[in-house]
Amino acid sequence: MTGTEPHDVPSAAQLVAAVRELLQSDVLPAVEGPVRFHTRVAVNVLAMVEREVELGPAQAREHAARLAGLGVADEAELAAAIRAGRLPDDERLLTALEAAVRAKLEVTDPAYLTAD
Repeated sequence: MTGTEPHDVPSAAQLVAAVRELLQSDVLPAVEGPVRFHTRVAVNVLAMVEREVELGPAQAREHAARLAGLGVADEAELAAAIRAGRLPDDERLLTALEAAVRAKLEVTDPAYLTAD
């Protein structure tokens, strides 16, 4: 198995990476003004998609396990339980919330995780 079944190579992640690299290396240096800005935005969006494709499945499994450990099914139920005071304000809840935020940052902007 290549990890892309039932699809052929290149994978979705490889396609997104190829488009991002093209925009970053060929298009971005050749454009100015608003088109340059929009190209930079597109490069950043494609980088986020790459990271979500790569990290998302494992993050989703880990998040579901954390939620189940807190006795809730999803983030809406978690928020409702916190608002209602049904969850103890303890290390387990804080750890779950921190892990959820970290997972989001790993996809949206991992530089925030390494910033001083």
